[in-house]
Amino acid sequence: MSYRSMEEAQERCEKEGIEFWKAVQMEDGDERGVSEEDSWKEMEHMWHAMLDSLDSYDPELMSGSRMVGREGGLMDAYRERQDTLCGDFMAKVMGNALKMGCNNACMKRIVAAPTAGACGVVPAVLVTYYREYDVPEEKMVEALYVAAGIGQIIANRAYLAGASGGCQAEIGSGSGMAASAICHVKGGSTAQIGHACAMALKNLMGLVCDPVGGLVEVPCVKRNVGGAFNAIAAADMSLAGIESQIPVDQVIDAMKEVGDKMDVSLRETGAGGVAGSPRAAEVVARMNMKS
Repeated sequence: MSYRSMEEAQERCEKEGIEFWKAVQMEDGDERGVSEEDSWKEMEHMWHAMLDSLDSYDPELMSGSRMVGREGGLMDAYRERQDTLCGDFMAKVMGNALKMGCNNACMKRIVAAPTAGACGVVPAVLVTYYREYDVPEEKMVEALYVAAGIGQIIANRAYLAGASGGCQAEIGSGSGMAASAICHVKGGSTAQIGHACAMALKNLMGLVCDPVGGLVEVPCVKRNVGGAFNAIAAADMSLAGIESQIPVDQVIDAMKEVGDKMDVSLRETGAGGVAGSPRAAEVVARMNMKS
């Protein structure tokens, strides 16, 4: 899946008359020396792992720090007892993003897509849509290929780790992947898939990585919600015919430039941003006393 640019992948799609997901699958087979059938089975396994992980959420389980764990359950309860500001579907997206982030913080099985800290974005968008609208499972597996292909391009041109480029590289990349994936599910073209990713990345460019106590909990879990909402907005804009004036490859390059200029205190060190706030210092001191 090692395309170095969306432009390269799109040229192959046009030349061979194939969809983006198929181009990603074919590249995966060539790169790893596996058949398309075996590649599909592995991606299908990944999809089932996302479904199982979401279903395994326990609203009574708290992380070791006691900072997160119940958020997904609280969101579900709120949605069920009253009208939410964002509507039922988006409230479900919000709840699922929180559940996956909490699962990660509670050391449960998750799919790091693209990272553990951003594990809630892609499933919150895809699994929620799948269950809400009864989409064929095959289409969702195709969507994971789309997400994987976009993630690989980002990894090749920039990075996916918060320690390298801030949270824009984690939640931002996850949001771009989810936007592209749901765009495919909704029938978007390869060009629209690229525009969706570009707009999602631009909306979160410059986002810092500032985990309190160095734990992937605060503000990480709730940022998955922002990444999921942003992905859906970007996909809808693209599907409406709105285009990113800056090509996605150039947006990814810009993200790398921003990340390279980001101070080290804002790249997963737990030193700057909200991690450097007085309240964060109190939380860390409390955790140290208990350890």
